[in-house]
Amino acid sequence: MIPREILKKVRRIEIHTSRLVSEVLAGQYRSVFRGRGMEFDEVREYQPGDEVSSIDWNVTARTGYPHVKRFVEERQLTVLFLVDASGSGFFGSTDRLKVEIATEVCAFLAFSATKSNDRVGLIVFTNEVEKYVPPAKGSRHVLRVIRELALLEPAGKRTRIASALDYLGRMSHRRSVVFLVSDFIDDGYKRALTIANKRHDVVAVTITDPREGALPRLGIIELQDPESGQKLPLDTSSPRVRAAYARAWSEFSRRRADILRRAAVDTIAVRTDQSYVEPIVKLFLMRKRRAR
Repeated sequence: MIPREILKKVRRIEIHTSRLVSEVLAGQYRSVFRGRGMEFDEVREYQPGDEVSSIDWNVTARTGYPHVKRFVEERQLTVLFLVDASGSGFFGSTDRLKVEIATEVCAFLAFSATKSNDRVGLIVFTNEVEKYVPPAKGSRHVLRVIRELALLEPAGKRTRIASALDYLGRMSHRRSVVFLVSDFIDDGYKRALTIANKRHDVVAVTITDPREGALPRLGIIELQDPESGQKLPLDTSSPRVRAAYARAWSEFSRRRADILRRAAVDTIAVRTDQSYVEPIVKLFLMRKRRAR
């Protein structure tokens, strides 16, 4: 049985994100993410203005009248969410953890996809793949995806993005739109990300918390790495300590941005203390301009 508080949480996410989809996106999703190409629709008689190259010579010879083939864009997509559930995701200095923001972002994008009749799937990972939900259509399936994210109790603590991308390559042979949702506190994934983006349309969703880049002045505190368990005492009253901490985060952010840029993936930058809607809409508008 699913705990009642989880069902309430799923329902709250459903109401909130589906309303945002209707109010904010208003069909933008469909124009931003394209299908796999063109598929055959019908053969009809030639009309003035039709391309000569589209003439079906076999049907033309058989009927004695020129006929052309018509094609339409194969619109249906497969949308996959690769969600990082490692220890660092269970951190948050605001009213929600990073993993909770990740769940809402996935719900928001999943309801956008299902409005276009696209299939939605889920891969949850830490240093191993924790959960795989095969792609399927419909709002009921989206609710299952949200429920799986809300019920997360991962066995692993660390992050292995490369392993998750390798699993994606084995499980999904059809070109898909892939949202990789993580804080990207990991190394050694650039090659796997580059390969995945050649096979799929990968979008990186980076989730950060304001406390990761700036320490408050609280005196001597003990920080603990949620993935390794390592503890480190710090004197946050020292300007030099706070400056070194900020520099380390700035360097990590620069390195992360460089890896994503070199892999040629688009990025949605989300913070736990800000709305995730604006970064998503910003990406949609950027992709629409680029497609013109």
